[in-house]
Amino acid sequence: MKALVIGGGGREHAIVRALRRSAATDEVLCAPGNAGIAADAEVFPAIAADDVGAIVALAGERGVDLAVIGPEAALVVGVVDALEAAGVPAFGPSKAAAQLEGSKAFAKELMEEAMVPTASHVLLGSHEEGLAAVASVAYPTVLKADGLAAGKGVILCADEAEARAALDVFFTERRFGATTVVLEEFLYGEELSLLALCDGENVVPLAPAQDYKRIFDDDQGPNTGGMGSYSPVPGFGATAVEEIVERVHRPVVAAMAERGTPFHGVLYAGLMIGADGPKVLEFNVRFGDPETQAVLPRLRSDAVELFRAAREPGGLAGIGAEFEDDWAVTVVLASAGYPESSSKGDVISGLAEAARIAEVTHAGTATQGGEIVTAGGRVLNVTGLGPDPAAARDRAYDAARRISFEGMQIRGDIAARAVARVSSP
Repeated sequence: MKALVIGGGGREHAIVRALRRSAATDEVLCAPGNAGIAADAEVFPAIAADDVGAIVALAGERGVDLAVIGPEAALVVGVVDALEAAGVPAFGPSKAAAQLEGSKAFAKELMEEAMVPTASHVLLGSHEEGLAAVASVAYPTVLKADGLAAGKGVILCADEAEARAALDVFFTERRFGATTVVLEEFLYGEELSLLALCDGENVVPLAPAQDYKRIFDDDQGPNTGGMGSYSPVPGFGATAVEEIVERVHRPVVAAMAERGTPFHGVLYAGLMIGADGPKVLEFNVRFGDPETQAVLPRLRSDAVELFRAAREPGGLAGIGAEFEDDWAVTVVLASAGYPESSSKGDVISGLAEAARIAEVTHAGTATQGGEIVTAGGRVLNVTGLGPDPAAARDRAYDAARRISFEGMQIRGDIAARAVARVSSP
C-alpha cells in the first residue's frame, strides 16, 4: 500500500511514522513535509497542504491507496472531498463536516442541538457589539476568533480593559481575519484532550492526553499551538473516557449524521473537567498537535487498519484502539520570538544524539547548505517513553538538552503534574 500524508509539521511526522510501522505500508509520501520527514518519506516541498489541485494530481500520478490529512486548513477547504471524487481514499472529514473546527459559531450551535455540555457564550458581529457585551460580563472571560487561527485565536481576559484590547485585536487589527468573535464564559478545572476515530456512526476513543498551551512555565504568557503534551492522563482510565465519549463525541457524531454530513476521521474534543463534569472548550477535526506526538507512539493497533475502517460507514463497529502501557511525554522546542513571530535559518545541532535517547519529530525545519535549520515557530518535538511519567519525562528532557539552536524556547514543566500525581501515596 502507498500512503500520502498531507502536512509538514510534527503531527504529520508522527503520522508518517505510525503508517510506516504498519505491515500494510510499502511506501509513504508527504506533501509538503519537512527536513525530518524527508528521512522517513518521500517529500514534495513545493506542494502546500491546502493546494487541493496539486494534492489530487500527486495522488493520482503516484497511485496513492490512502491519503491521511493532517492540518485543519486542508480539511476546511475540502481536500478530502476532492480526493474521494478523484477515486483516492482519504482519511478525514468532508468540507461540510470540517465546519466543526472551521467555525466556532457552528460548533456552538451543534453542541446546543446535541445537548453537549459547553461554556455559555454570545456571538459578536462587530466591534460595537463587543464593547457593549464586555461591559456587562463576569471576569475573567474568553474571546475567540470564529475561524481558524492555528491555536492562537483565543484571548483570556482578566478585566474589561483586557477585553477591550482583545476586541481591537480581532475587529480593528483583523489579526485572525475574524468577522465574528465568540465571547465565552471562563471555565475552571483541568484541561483534557480526548481524540476519537469516527466512521459516521461509531466512535473509538484514542488514549487521552493533556497539552500545554501557554508559552511559559506555570501556564504563563500567550497561547501557542502547544508547547508539550503527555499520555495517558492520571484519573482518566477506560471508564472515565467512555463517560466522556458518551456525553460528548457520540451526540455530536449523531447530530452530524442527522444533518446529512456524517463525520469520518478524528474528532478531537478539547475539554475542561470541572466540578460538574466535562465541558467542551473546542472541537478540532483532525489529530491534535502536539498530542499526536504523545499518543501515536503508544498505539499498538495498526494505524492503516484503523484509518481505513473509519472511512467506511459503520466500519469501526466492533473495533477498538489498543495502546502500550508505556507513558509518553512530548516536549516542544520553539524558535526565538514564538508565538508572536519566529526565527528562521538558525542551525540546529545535537539531533543525532537526542534521537538515540528519545523520539525526535520535526515540525518547523528545513535543509540549508547541507545543515538542518529552523523554519517555523515550533521547530521540534522530543518524545520520551517510559514505564511511568517520571521516566518518560526524564528521557524527554535529557534528549531535549542535547539539542540547541539560537533562541531556543522550551517549557520546563511538561508532565510535572502527572509525575506528582502518580508518585503521591
